[in-house]
Amino acid sequence: MKRIIQTEERNPASRDIDLMPSRRILEIMNREDKKVALSVEKELDNIAKAVDIISEAFQKGGNLLYFGAGTSGRLGILDASECPPTFSVPQDMVRGYIAGGEKAIKTSIEGAEDSFEGGESDLVNSGAKPGDVVVGISASGNATYIQGVLKKAKALHINTVAIACSTEAKIKQYSDIFICPTVGAEVVTGSTRLKSGTAQKMVLNMLTTASMIRIGKTYENYMIDVNPTNIKLKDRAVRIVSEIAEISHEEAGEFLRKSGYRVKPAVIMSLAGMPLEQAEKLLKAHNGRLREALSNSLK
Repeated sequence: MKRIIQTEERNPASRDIDLMPSRRILEIMNREDKKVALSVEKELDNIAKAVDIISEAFQKGGNLLYFGAGTSGRLGILDASECPPTFSVPQDMVRGYIAGGEKAIKTSIEGAEDSFEGGESDLVNSGAKPGDVVVGISASGNATYIQGVLKKAKALHINTVAIACSTEAKIKQYSDIFICPTVGAEVVTGSTRLKSGTAQKMVLNMLTTASMIRIGKTYENYMIDVNPTNIKLKDRAVRIVSEIAEISHEEAGEFLRKSGYRVKPAVIMSLAGMPLEQAEKLLKAHNGRLREALSNSLK
């Protein structure tokens, strides 16, 4: 008898879900969702290994590229799109690709995930190169497209990470690091946008956030490289400068205006009493790390 893929197994807790009232349906979904964080916790060692190679790649000018199909592809694109406004990194530093191309972001492209050659082609066309990190995302871990992506990346001597929710994932063989939060059967059989999707999103959050922290994109837990492109983010920048430098919001706003609304030089200008040009040089000398720059300037 052919073994059922873990992400396709039937969940006995929701067998009669179509007969249940709304509240009971939600209780079951909520109880199942509680298992997700625990499944991710079991993979922290592997996630940490991935963060180490990603942050090292960033420090050497490399990029992070996500590849996925369906929900997995959309999650990669979502995580990548949030990095520039959150950490003020270049648009191409973290990139997301989906089987079937941009149209597949909103519309299901039938058969796209079944193309090994499509994966190979998309990897080559992405411009991925040695020094980058390629992450393949697939709930079942068997998407042929992702196998094509990762196998081609390995052939080009590019570091690879595979994220799946099945221990028997075929993409494991093409990965340097395999991350596998096994969340169990979905409430709706095979609907991997549920627990599997949540687990994948949690892992992606960790990969980019921890890697950005490692390369100095935060000071303590402040988002010091925030790109203040709207009123809310400008207010956040003012609060950050005000709290770190222990000055009023009005004073913080003035330093931000002088710095072009860049938090890090504004903080140094305030605390070290130096002009913008000198603050920028100090930051550059410490690879943009505010904590190290401040430690040096305040000696």
